[in-house]
Amino acid sequence: MASAGAVKLFLLCLVLWVYTLSSCQGKQNFYPFGYPFIKKASTFSTKSSSFSSIGGENAYDYIVVGGGTAGCPLAATLSQNFSVLLLERGGVPFANPNISYLSNFHMTLADTSPTSASQYFISTDGVLNSRGRVLGGGTSINAGFYTRASTRFIKKVGWDEKLVNESYPWVEKQIVHSPKVAPWQVALRDSLLDIGVSPFNGFTYDHVYGTKIGGTIFDQFGRRHTAAELLLSGNPQMLTVLVHATVQKVLFDTSGKSPKAMGVIFKDENGNQHQAFLVNNPRSEVILSCGAIGTPQMLLLSGIGPRAELKRMRIPLVLDNEFVGKGMADNPLNTIFVPSKRPVQQSLIRTVGITKFGVYIEASSGFGQSNDSIHFHHGMMSAEIGQVSTIPPKQRTPEAIQAYIKRKKDLPHEAFKGGFILEKLARPISTGHLSLINTNVDDNPSVTFNYFKHPKDLHRCVHGIRMATKVVQSEYFTNFTQCDNQTVEKILNMSVAANVNLVPKHPNDTNSLKQFCKDTVITIWHYHGGCHVGKVVTPGYRVIGIQRLRIVDGSTFDESPGTNPQGTVLMMGRYMGLKILRKRLGKAAGV
Repeated sequence: MASAGAVKLFLLCLVLWVYTLSSCQGKQNFYPFGYPFIKKASTFSTKSSSFSSIGGENAYDYIVVGGGTAGCPLAATLSQNFSVLLLERGGVPFANPNISYLSNFHMTLADTSPTSASQYFISTDGVLNSRGRVLGGGTSINAGFYTRASTRFIKKVGWDEKLVNESYPWVEKQIVHSPKVAPWQVALRDSLLDIGVSPFNGFTYDHVYGTKIGGTIFDQFGRRHTAAELLLSGNPQMLTVLVHATVQKVLFDTSGKSPKAMGVIFKDENGNQHQAFLVNNPRSEVILSCGAIGTPQMLLLSGIGPRAELKRMRIPLVLDNEFVGKGMADNPLNTIFVPSKRPVQQSLIRTVGITKFGVYIEASSGFGQSNDSIHFHHGMMSAEIGQVSTIPPKQRTPEAIQAYIKRKKDLPHEAFKGGFILEKLARPISTGHLSLINTNVDDNPSVTFNYFKHPKDLHRCVHGIRMATKVVQSEYFTNFTQCDNQTVEKILNMSVAANVNLVPKHPNDTNSLKQFCKDTVITIWHYHGGCHVGKVVTPGYRVIGIQRLRIVDGSTFDESPGTNPQGTVLMMGRYMGLKILRKRLGKAAGV
């Protein structure tokens, strides 16, 4: 009898085949085989959607903007009892092999075209980064590592611990898997324990000090399972999902004492505009789940934010709130390159060392090995996937970029045979801000994270780099890589060379660990903030001063939960859906 995993793989392949067949025949209005509620945005009819006909055919109890990590579980949960419209600006992940397979992890992130599932952006700090632009959001383009938040974080944000512990398993049973632990990850595990990052906590989702193996959204066949699959838990009669539906702004009724959300304006894949409205009920809501970049941007485009900025952009003021877009943070990442004389199996993050001084140690390996991809990427640390280029904005000339591309392509194949040790700050104190460059929702806003602006962040990075070099020097890595034990200076010199970017390197890069941290800072996509609790939203995530508008995503966080936030953001979507249903219906909600 076939295993459950084999059956699931067969069904997923069948979905891919049916979808591909329908694509070839031009029949993409509906996505088949379990997802009949997913449609192209152009199929939406606005005939009955107007202020004069609210409550008609195209009015909804909830409109969720953003079908990402939080938006998918949120919409699925709310649809158990109410009509839900989920609007996603990107397409579906199911038929894209660059999204679906671990072996192609880098390809979507390397794709900077306007239709890519990954939208790259460059912060004013000069670090390349990425945003999800596909159903499933970040879960469709990330490295897949899954872990829960610490109990400290859950208490800090004021969540109901019982409901949290019901919501995590709901996600985990559907899309999370126990990983295959590659030899590189085993070497990291043994090295971390050797240098004192103990105890070994085995395989666990829990966030506990020491060394552990975490979960993954890649199954045993290397196939990715995204937040989009959680939509299968929704009520298909009450759920409508529109892809290629780019929301341009939230619509408000400003005739009362406080503005009231009424609906949204969005454009479809052909550029045609549509309006969707809420039913005439004070408990109906527009819920923004656009992520830490998209949600503050959407508030600003909708007229909620600092008065002066909105005036500068000629956006009609709905509500003056100076805190929208403030407190943006990104967990800085620095890497240590580890060469190897033996073949290295591909692996993404599976082992993590959780230290008590606020630094996480992780690893990736085995990239840049294939002939067809060597000129496209150098693995998880590639400039093309938004990882290493820290070119200052004023130096981003076309000539400089072309020179960088040529220099990178000329790197020898052997230069990237090996892997990286990753050192990430857990809770950076340094924060920045987000503001609009223009009023085009398709364009990225200006984002500043101010990496290492606070001296305590820099101090922790130095401590973390020292720990990472000890990992590289441990007998477990030297035995595995068959390379001689290297001095700290040589390790750092190799790491600076492997950190391909356009930033002029300082002479003291390898003598000053502080300078090394600043010059080689990159990202691991765990940015957050911009809509903090108490400043932009209430503890229940309602937008302060606005009726019927809520935010459910990482823009409300003032720290990134756990070693990787995706597990908690997924849980948050389910958690808030349950909270809303139970508050509105009580026991009658049935959830």
